[in-house]
Amino acid sequence: MKALLLAAGLGTRLKPITDNIPKCLVPIDGRPLLGYWLEMLSYAGIDHFYVNLHYHSKSVVDFISATPFASRVSFIEEEELLGTGGTLKKNAQLFTGGSFFVAHADNLCLTDFRGFFEAHKKRPPHVAMSMMTFDAPDPRQCGIVSLDRQNIVTAFHEKVENPPSNLANGAVFIMEPEVAEYARSIDKDKFEISLDIIPHYLGRCLAWHNGDYHLDIGTLEAYKKAQDDNYVVQELYRKYTGS
Repeated sequence: MKALLLAAGLGTRLKPITDNIPKCLVPIDGRPLLGYWLEMLSYAGIDHFYVNLHYHSKSVVDFISATPFASRVSFIEEEELLGTGGTLKKNAQLFTGGSFFVAHADNLCLTDFRGFFEAHKKRPPHVAMSMMTFDAPDPRQCGIVSLDRQNIVTAFHEKVENPPSNLANGAVFIMEPEVAEYARSIDKDKFEISLDIIPHYLGRCLAWHNGDYHLDIGTLEAYKKAQDDNYVVQELYRKYTGS
C-alpha cells in the first residue's frame, strides 16, 4: 500500500518552535513526528511514501535522506499550499492501483495500524474509505462524527460549538482510488478533505477507533502534553514498531 503523508503546513500556532523547522520535524523524545510515521507505517506494511513539501522543504528532504526509508520516499513540492484535498487532487494519478493511506504527518499517532488496514480490507462492499477516530479532549476544536451500528459515519460536524460527542476524525484515512478520482472532479484547486470530501462519503465511510494515542501537535500546550506523555508514547512506539 502507498501512503500520502501531508507535511507541508506552516505550523504557525507552534511558533517560535517552527521558526526554523517545519511542524512535521518537531521532535518528541528526540524523534521528529515524521520519523514516527515512517517507522510505524513501514512496520505495518506500507511500501512507498509520498511526502508533500512547502515550508522548510529542504529540512524535510535532508531528514528523510538520512533515514533507512529514503529509497521508498517520493517528494511532492508545492509552490503554494493547496490544502489537503487540493494535494490529493493534484496527485490523484499516483493512487489508481488500489487502497492508499493518507495522514497529517504533523500529528502524533500511535496505534495498531495493521489492525486499521485489516478493518478496511473487511469493510462492507459499499464503503470507499475508512477514517481513524479518537476521543477528543476538546471536541469543539475537532471534526466530530456520528456512527451507525456498523461504525459507518453518518454525520460530520466540523468544529461546532455544541458537538454531539467527543468522537473525532483523526485525519488518518485509507481510501479507495475512487476517492482520488472524486477529488479530481472537484472544481477548485485548493480545498480540504474534511470539508469537501468527507461530506460526500457519509454513509460510505467506515470508522476505526484509535484507543491508544492520538494528539494534534498544533499548539505549544499540545506539544508540552506530548512531552509529558513521553513514557506512554515510547511504550506504544516500541509496541507498534517491534523494537
